[in-house]
Formats: sequence, C-alpha cells, structure tokens
Amino acid sequence: MMTTKRILVIVMMLSLAFTFAQDKEEVKDGWKKGGNASFTINQTAFNNEWTGGGIANLAGNLLLNYDFNLKQGDFIWDNKIIADYGVNKNDGDQNFAKTNDRLEFNSLAGKKAKGFWYYSGYFNMKTQMDRNADGLSHFFSPAYFQAGPGMLWKKSDNLNVNISPAAAKMTMVHAHYTTVATALETAFNNAGGYYGVDANKTSRFEIGASVRGYYKLNIAKNISMENVLGLYSNYLEEAKNVDVDYTMNLVMTVNKFITTNLVFQAIYDDNVQRNGFQVREAFGAGLNFNF
Repeated sequence: MMTTKRILVIVMMLSLAFTFAQDKEEVKDGWKKGGNASFTINQTAFNNEWTGGGIANLAGNLLLNYDFNLKQGDFIWDNKIIADYGVNKNDGDQNFAKTNDRLEFNSLAGKKAKGFWYYSGYFNMKTQMDRNADGLSHFFSPAYFQAGPGMLWKKSDNLNVNISPAAAKMTMVHAHYTTVATALETAFNNAGGYYGVDANKTSRFEIGASVRGYYKLNIAKNISMENVLGLYSNYLEEAKNVDVDYTMNLVMTVNKFITTNLVFQAIYDDNVQRNGFQVREAFGAGLNFNF
C-alpha cells in the first residue's frame, strides 16, 4: 500500500531527477571557499486603541552557511557548515524563548569512477547549540551522526546525489534523558525513550541505507533556492520506515546587504514522532554578508 510518506519521498526524488539535464559546471583544481551570514529581525507592536487582537513581539534569527570544497584531479572533497539560531519575546514575557536551533556539518569525499560517478564516503553531524525550554536537551544532546561508503553522482557543485547502502547512524543523548523515571514519563509519546534511545542508555546505533541529495538553482537574477534531502532506512528495525529530512532555503536579494529569506523544513522520524511530519517554516528580511 502506497502511504503519503512514500508518495512524498518519490515526488522529492523525481524533482531531483528532472534536473539532471543541466550543463556540467567546470571546476578548477584547488580550494573553493565561500559562504554567507544573514540576520533577520521581525517586530510587531499595537497601541492601546488597537481592537483587532494580537500580541506585541520581537524576534530575531541568525543563519550561517559556509562551504569549503577541494578538487584535486579526480579527487573531490566537499564540506558544508550550517548554523541557524532564532529567538522570540512576546510582550509581557521576562525572557526570550528559543524558536530555532540547528548546527550541522556535512563532509563528502569522492574518487572519480566514470562520467559523473564517484566512489564516495560521507559524514554528517547534526545537533543543537542551546538548551530547550524543558531544561533537558542542550548542546550535543541530542546529537546525530551518519557515515558510510557509497557512490556519488555529481554533475556540479550545485547538483549531486549520494547513495550509501551501508550507512551507520548513531543518536547520542545525555544520561538525564533516559533514566527510568524520565523514560516512563514519555513512553506514551516516544514509544520507549527520547529520540529512540532506550531507558538507561545514552546512545542508539543503526545500520542501513542512505540517500542524500543537494540541488541549488537560480530562479531569477536575484532569487536562489537551495534544496537538501536526506533519506535513511534502518536495516535492523522496521526497514520499511524511511526517515525523511528535507530543507528548502529560498533567498531573495534586494541589494548587496539586504535579503529576504524563506526556510522550510519537513522531518519524518518514527523514533521521535509517529503521528506525521514535523514542519518548520521561517520567513524574514534582514542583513546579509557574503564572505
């Protein structure tokens, strides 16, 4: 039976496949480095006579995206760092509350095989930088790691798909997450612990298949869209359930220093949420710096 999740996965993969007809981008040997940092701020205020409802608030978000890639003959090594952090404060609140927190590092190495294909190995790390409101989750708790050998299809720096049939995945959390008392409190929501880690343990190991795709395109002169898709199936447990992590970052440039950003992210992981996709969307205008 075709589920909604499987249909979405197929649509995402087909949309990547339809882009394969683009011209090859010529890349010279050596390091290619660059990135951007953007700061967006949103503010809403109402006077005493305002009758339409609403709460005055102030929100800010800082996004850092940096690439450092190496090409040396038939060897390539691509690296990307993403740091994304946002806060919000409603009128009447004493403190700012975290609205967004993501720290991610991707590394992908490849040795030319034939055509656009490379023998490859990849590493991915995802975590957060600050405490959550629950006081339990914090930097490197939880932390996710993936690594494995495979085959890379790379047509340019803006378009690639990496397939790894033997990818290891590890989830790590602090011990205070998974004490018996804590695990029992969350059993109804998480089916046996935090982020799939069992009671009285601090890590969870998986081995499975991974597909990771990256596609960046220029929609117009001042509008670019970056798409990142990650799929993972655990051979050791419920292999038919595919974890999905899709992120779209749309950047609309007003001038050299001012941009508008739209970020959309959809995650499905049945170790964390069994009721459907987690969805995040953020939109704002602010300052942008390229380096």
